[in-house]
Amino acid sequence: MKLIIYLPALNEEETIPCVIASLPKTLDQIDTIQILVIDDGCMDGTVSLARSLGAQVVSHRWNRGVGAAFQSAVQFALENNADILVGIDADGQFDPAEIPGLIKPILADQADMVIGNRFLQGKPKSMPRLKFWGNNQLASVISFVGGQKFRDVSCGFRAYNREALLHLTLFADFTYTHETILSLIFQGLTVVESPIKVTYNSERKSRVAGSIIKYAIQTSKIIMRVLLDYRPIYLFGSAGMAFISIGVFFVLFLMGHYVLTQSFTPYKSYGFIGLGFFIFGMLLLIIALVADMLNRLRSNQDEMLYLMKMARYKK
Repeated sequence: MKLIIYLPALNEEETIPCVIASLPKTLDQIDTIQILVIDDGCMDGTVSLARSLGAQVVSHRWNRGVGAAFQSAVQFALENNADILVGIDADGQFDPAEIPGLIKPILADQADMVIGNRFLQGKPKSMPRLKFWGNNQLASVISFVGGQKFRDVSCGFRAYNREALLHLTLFADFTYTHETILSLIFQGLTVVESPIKVTYNSERKSRVAGSIIKYAIQTSKIIMRVLLDYRPIYLFGSAGMAFISIGVFFVLFLMGHYVLTQSFTPYKSYGFIGLGFFIFGMLLLIIALVADMLNRLRSNQDEMLYLMKMARYKK
């Protein structure tokens, strides 16, 4: 079997030599281990250091984000006949010695994708509280949408088998971590978690703490996108029923007042308000049905893309 370990890197010349040197050279049941560095617009000596240490490098001309780096790694893995792809950060926050445990469920044919779980023992030491809270909120949403309990859905330390790589078709530029989980679950593949340790330094903490509003907004955007992409009937349907309920309340209040007083005054406007809420709610329900239909069409497209990739990357 062939294992490719990829490291997304953006100006990591201080840490990447140590990380690459710590990567396993041999593993049980693995015949070949290849190291891949995704240069996501590095401006320092990261690339030259990586090449000098025997890693292959795929370069982006500018910083395109972790999602694009992952897509480049997936394409490289398929083109180079990888059986397993492992992603690990180049900043040294994860321990390469945990790679054997991470790929164990895949080697045992018990999973198609394995996610590193940083939260088995609660909040990791030195992890910013805001980030821990945001991860918990995202995990709750992904668990609800995917119908499977997850503790950590944002960790970049994870492993995929070839079947998972063939099934992945991603669109997000900012992050891929949540999209991959739901995409594979909805295509019938098995996703599990494996406990890992993580180390955060003070610089990482201050960088996150200094952008609380930005982080909260980004987390909210991800949650909304997840619901829009994978549970549109829930998102629009729930909103539609809420507006309809409000509209019915206004109308019933107006009718009750009329029964008691034989007059609509001074609540005539309630009738128009209630009608407006009701009509808007019905429109949202129609949007929910159309969005759900489009979501089903996407499932068919995913299957066609999978078959095309199987033919293209046939080993």
